[in-house]
Amino acid sequence: MEGSKEALIELAHYKMPFGKYKGEYLVDIPEYYYAWFKQKGFPEGKLGRMMLQMYDIKINGLGDMIQTIKRDFRKG
Repeated sequence: MEGSKEALIELAHYKMPFGKYKGEYLVDIPEYYYAWFKQKGFPEGKLGRMMLQMYDIKINGLGDMIQTIKRDFRKG
């Protein structure tokens, strides 16, 4: 369970490294952006996995949960 907690904290604090939303927290990026990537294909590697997780979180209405984690838990 501890690994899951750390993974959610990391996801909550992860920032987009490129593009229109460069420097923005993944949780702050609109759902439509993830839907576009879902159609076109997510990037390879860790970023792509995190973007897919955030897509699933957002389409299931759980974005507020990640916002709370970002606010209440510091990364590291």
